[in-house]
Amino acid sequence: MNSPYFSHGRSVVTRSGQRAAGSRPAGSMRSKLTNSLRTAAPGPSAALKVEAEEARVSEHRASPGGCHEHTDNLPLPSQSRRRQMKVEYDKDEVVSPVKTEQWEPLDWRKQLGLIHEMRSGRDAPVDNMGAEKCYDTEAPAHVKRFQVLVSLMLSSQTKDQVTAAAMQKLRAHGCTVENILNTDDETLGKLIYPVGFWRNKVKYLKLTSAMLRNEFGGDIPNSVEGLVHLPGVGPKMAHLAMSIAWDQVSGIGVDTHVHRISNRLGWLRKPTKSPEETRKALEEWLPRELWRETNWLLVGFGQQVCLPVNPLCSVCLNQHSCPSAHKNSPTKRPKAGLPRSPSPVSTWKIKTEPGNKSAVKDEMTNEGGAVPTPVSPTKQRRRRKTKVNG
Repeated sequence: MNSPYFSHGRSVVTRSGQRAAGSRPAGSMRSKLTNSLRTAAPGPSAALKVEAEEARVSEHRASPGGCHEHTDNLPLPSQSRRRQMKVEYDKDEVVSPVKTEQWEPLDWRKQLGLIHEMRSGRDAPVDNMGAEKCYDTEAPAHVKRFQVLVSLMLSSQTKDQVTAAAMQKLRAHGCTVENILNTDDETLGKLIYPVGFWRNKVKYLKLTSAMLRNEFGGDIPNSVEGLVHLPGVGPKMAHLAMSIAWDQVSGIGVDTHVHRISNRLGWLRKPTKSPEETRKALEEWLPRELWRETNWLLVGFGQQVCLPVNPLCSVCLNQHSCPSAHKNSPTKRPKAGLPRSPSPVSTWKIKTEPGNKSAVKDEMTNEGGAVPTPVSPTKQRRRRKTKVNG
């Protein structure tokens, strides 16, 4: 090996194998390369090689990462370490996550506040005969929860007045899991009649009671998933049962009233076709702290003002902001000769006070009009014939 890196001692070994006596170690890389090339191949070609090597060494030394002037202690190439590189990123190049604004209907807070004002009396049927009022307050906790579930099952497609009457008869009979199972279908049907689809509900009550006894120890499930697996129990009943029986807010209980009013007020990004679609759409933007009150608030509002047919838009405080105002209201004007209808303000007072019939009579009497008595079309024809013949 003829590289000066592997030379030992004070002598230099040439390519011919002779040792140059009295030679000293080179003081630099430049001198070592020069001596090696001169000894190996003297002549013009060797001189050119020496000049090329000298130029390369000078360039290597002048470069920023080149060798220092004294390279006696230069480590071997295999022993050199790689320099670590530190990568830095500009703060401006960091891409921040895109924030999307949550959709919410226009003026919904104002509309909700006005509905609260119209529902301040709490005199709608749901307030006095809803599921929160149909259970026995003195019964054990698990019996209370079972009675809440039964009242919700009976309330489907049924008015609150009918549901409350059926629950009163069931409680007198003994509304517990064991009593329902020990009661024959005919007797149970007579107890809950005339609720809507009472024959199917007799089957659902029996099947549900059996599942509660065998799988839940006579109590109702404490989750929406467990409740919806019971026969005859849907998502609306499950969320209401979680709120009333277990005091947990799991979702919005959406029935036909909540479904109808939410679409009329424009509280949905797009119209929905089922209560379950309405529930999911409302939960996307409505604050969670308002989920519990949404059902009883809108149900009572739908029972008194925002009726399914011929809603009372003229007395609704949201008639100027509701996109559906006066679209479904009756458009027929009163016939000539009949007294004028009272103003919206007086009508609203009449609606929220007990004894509506007497209040209507007093209101008409104060305005100077007589209370009209209903006349059948047959009597009207007879009167007309009498006048013509006379």
